[in-house]
Order: sequence, then C-alpha cells, then structure tokens
Amino acid sequence: MAAASDGLATNLNLAKFGQATELKKRLWFTLGALIVFRMLSYVPLPGIDPTQLGLLANQTQGGVLDFFNTFSGGALTRMSVVALGVMPYITASIVVQLASSLSPQLAAIKKEGESGRKKLNQYTRYGTVALTAVQGYFIAVGLEAFGAQAGAQAVIEPGMTFRIAAVISLIGGTMFLMWLGEQITSRGIGNGISLIIMAGIVAHLPTTLVQLFEGSRSGTLDPLKLVGITVAVIGLVLFICFMERAQRRILIQYPKRQTARGVQADRSHLPLKINTAGVIPPIFASSLLLMPVTITQFAGQAAEGQSWWGDFVISLNQYLQHGSPVYMLLYGAGIIFFSFFYTAVVFNPEETADNLKRYGGFIPGIRPGKNTEAYFDYVLTRITVIGAAYLVILCLLPEYLVSALAIPFYLGGTSLLIVVNVTMDTVTQIQSHLLAHQYGDLIKKAKLKGGRARR
Repeated sequence: MAAASDGLATNLNLAKFGQATELKKRLWFTLGALIVFRMLSYVPLPGIDPTQLGLLANQTQGGVLDFFNTFSGGALTRMSVVALGVMPYITASIVVQLASSLSPQLAAIKKEGESGRKKLNQYTRYGTVALTAVQGYFIAVGLEAFGAQAGAQAVIEPGMTFRIAAVISLIGGTMFLMWLGEQITSRGIGNGISLIIMAGIVAHLPTTLVQLFEGSRSGTLDPLKLVGITVAVIGLVLFICFMERAQRRILIQYPKRQTARGVQADRSHLPLKINTAGVIPPIFASSLLLMPVTITQFAGQAAEGQSWWGDFVISLNQYLQHGSPVYMLLYGAGIIFFSFFYTAVVFNPEETADNLKRYGGFIPGIRPGKNTEAYFDYVLTRITVIGAAYLVILCLLPEYLVSALAIPFYLGGTSLLIVVNVTMDTVTQIQSHLLAHQYGDLIKKAKLKGGRARR
C-alpha cells in the first residue's frame, strides 16, 4: 500500500514549478556548481605535457583505475587538478566513522551534538589533506617514471619542484570539491558529494556509448553482445528501482482513544528499506580499495622486478585488475561490511524502541522495551542480508561479465546504482520542495480568507 506522502507527491501540480522561486534558485545553484566541477576536470596539473597523457591512459586502460576514472569523469586520464575527485574525502569519512565507533573519546565527541559533529568534520578534513598528499605524491612519481620508461616525457621538468606543485594542486582540487559538495547540500538540491560523483559518471557516459557503437561497427564487438548489453542495462535499471523502493513495513499500534466514531486504536507503519544503506557501501568499499590501488598502480611505473618491493607492487597490480578473483573478493567483502556498518549507523534499534515506549506505541505481540529492540534487530539483520546480497550481485556481476565477455570498455553496476539512486533521491527532494510550496500557498490563502471573514 502506498504511503500518504507518495500519494501527495504523485498529485503534485507541476505547473507550480515556475512559481517556486526558492526551488529554482536551488536548482540553478546545483547546476552551476556541477558545471564548475566539469570545467575543473579539464585544468591539467602544472608541468604536465597533455600530448603524452594519452600514452598513460592507453597503458593503464583495462585496469582498476578505469573504475576510478569513471567516478572522476575522465579527470584522471587528463591528470587535472581534480583527478582524485572526492574519493580521499570519502575514505577519510570512513576512517573517522569507524574510529568514532571504536574509540571512547571520539564516541563522546560524537554525542556532543552539533559541536561534536563540527569537530569530527574537522578531523575528516585533516584526514582528507593527508590522504590526498600521499596519493598525489605517488601519482607525481608515477608520472615521472612513465615518461622515463616510454621514452617521452609526460612531465616537462621532473623533480621535487614538480612533485610539490602536483601535491599542492591535487590537495587544492580535492578540498575545493569537498567544499563545493557541502555548498550543494546546504544551498542546492540533493547530496552534494553524491551529485559530484554522479556528474562524473554521467559525463563519462557518452564516451562509453561511442566505444560501444564503434566496437559494433568495426566488428570488435558482436552485435548480439550489443543487444544483450542494452537489455541488461535496462533490466538492471528496473531492478535497481524496484529494490530501492522495497520496504519491510512493521505495524505500530498506539493506545485506544475515544473519538466521535467510538473507541478506536491508532495504527501506523514503520518502513524499513531493504537497502537501508543506499549507495554508501559500494562507494565506501571502492574508495578504500582504490586508495592503495592508486598508489601501487602509479608506484608500479617506477618499480623494477629486481627488488622484493618491485615484485610485490607488480604482483599486486596484476591481482587487482578488473574481474580478478582477489579484486572481486575484496570488493564484495567491503560492500557486505559497509552494508551492515552503515545500517547500524543510520538505524538504532535501542533508540527507536525507547521512542516507541515513550509515546505509548508498541508492536502487536511484542512487549515494549528490550523485546521490541531485539525484534527490530532481528528484522533489520535479515533485511540487511538481502540488501547486501543485492548490492554484491549488482556490483560484481557486471565486473565479471566485462572480464568474461572481453568487453572493450568499463560498464559497471556500481555506476548504474549511483546514477539511479542519486536521481531518485534528487527527484524526491524536488517533490518535497514543490509540496512545501503548495502547502505554503494554501496557508496564505487560508490567512487571507480568515482576514476577510473577520472584516
């Protein structure tokens, strides 16, 4: 049965869209911020020869960095100032959230409310700077080594000056994107960080489609595969929409009260999404996996097989390729872990049970208090198993098919999941703003009628 809010949303009058000035300002601000992000993805690092970057892109093509390049909208292959995107910020957020769950000191800061949240955000920013500096340094070293091995300098003047300039530029680009995402969240529509990631994926989509149809035209891609890929993408989009709207509704009953129709009991439903964590587990798992992979991939440009370190880096790069068992195992394990971890962060069974008990609500057949908490934990654990399995299948099956069918481009379920999920969330927020605008108009009309009646 559809919720009342869903029914109101479907009956929204889109003709009111032009009158919602606040919503239009938010949409224009979001669009302008995403345009700025796309423009920055074409600003190269200082000291880079853009002509030689195509060689680097061809050399790393088909590797795990294709996944990273998709998230950054091609900024990695162009070695722009935002080549690392928001991945260091996401990795730092994961570390801080994990630490706040394990450390009593950080847990106490988290309970301080708004001031504690600001302190943890500051720690996240410090971690973002540190991670970007480490990754940026290895990227700079890898670029210098690539030029030496290929016989063509990708870096115009290699040396410490270039490395320092590259690290500072990458830190500035990542911190600016982090700030831009926060501005979109507060002054625009939707989650800013998720929208930036989605913008990078969507910007890379035309290139993927061109490769797809060019491969079919040249004969490198079987037309039957092309039809199968098209059907699979449409099926995945429909499957994602179905699973993201799937809920487990728990009946909540409140004490009986006297009404004009007699004694009645108030009933409502507590909806629990099958995929409570949303797109967070794949993003968190990929960002944690891509951090060491970025370092080893670019450090491998300078590694030689004569040392144990060089052998280790080269072997690690080989194991962490798309479709390799080690990569898929680590990626799947990360998705499962963050599905349960983030669900525990979002939904607290103890707090929800206490709130129900405080307001007199109860689940029929379940005693309030500890029994209700145990029931919530029981239900949430089982639906999270389904949600985690859905995410693992969705993210890993395309990885396997790309590798098994030798498709000459990257097509990931993670990208589809992020695009569909963020689009649905953004549309829902737009509907909420339109609904609030309609309610505001009704309140104004009621006040005007009330004023006229008193006269």
